Amino acid sequence: MSSNFGLVPIMAVVAIQLFLIPSVLSLNLTNAYLHHKCNNTQGKYSKGSAFEKNINLAIRSSDSNNFLNGFGYIEKGEDPNKVFLMYQCRGDSYGSKCRSCVDAGVSEIDYENDFYLSNPNNVSDKELFNKEMSALLVELTDKATDKNNMKNNKFVLYAAGDKRIGTKTVYAMVQCTKDLVTTSCAACFEWIFKMFSECCDGKRGGRVLGTSCNFRYELYPFLRN
Repeated sequence: MSSNFGLVPIMAVVAIQLFLIPSVLSLNLTNAYLHHKCNNTQGKYSKGSAFEKNINLAIRSSDSNNFLNGFGYIEKGEDPNKVFLMYQCRGDSYGSKCRSCVDAGVSEIDYENDFYLSNPNNVSDKELFNKEMSALLVELTDKATDKNNMKNNKFVLYAAGDKRIGTKTVYAMVQCTKDLVTTSCAACFEWIFKMFSECCDGKRGGRVLGTSCNFRYELYPFLRN
């Protein structure tokens, strides 16, 4: 992501694992890279420049505690070459799993804009599914943004759950990056949920990933316990 705080470039790594799961009983968890988009409207930096050095310092400065927490926010350098780098792993990924996911994201620095992925197959009753799926996402949003949902004196901003819809059980999660507070997290969810009809209308699985929040649902368990 590249945006402006004054003239300060911002970098963010959305470190979210893609889980390829052939069945409920056999979970093959991988770190397949999903997507990136670069914004070059502010121009390009030169090789060997102070800005490039600050980027590399920010990337290298993560430590084991960051990966245990699953969230890192780093500043390096001085204006006008100051670099901000932020990453966050999914709520069920931590330690070495978070590190490998961040490494995958850093290798193709993910800059800006929301994007979505969906299962090409449809459910049998789209109207019922869309209604109940939307209700589940709202329920998880309320849980994720509950002011009592805290860990180590920080807002968790993550929730997961499941729901029976017709003959199927749907599994879902929502998450915001931890630089947000509950109100701005809720606003972020409201924004990306508007993409549901475009992404996920009656689809058997789908996700929208943004630089500040994301959601995913599937008709099989995809989260670690």
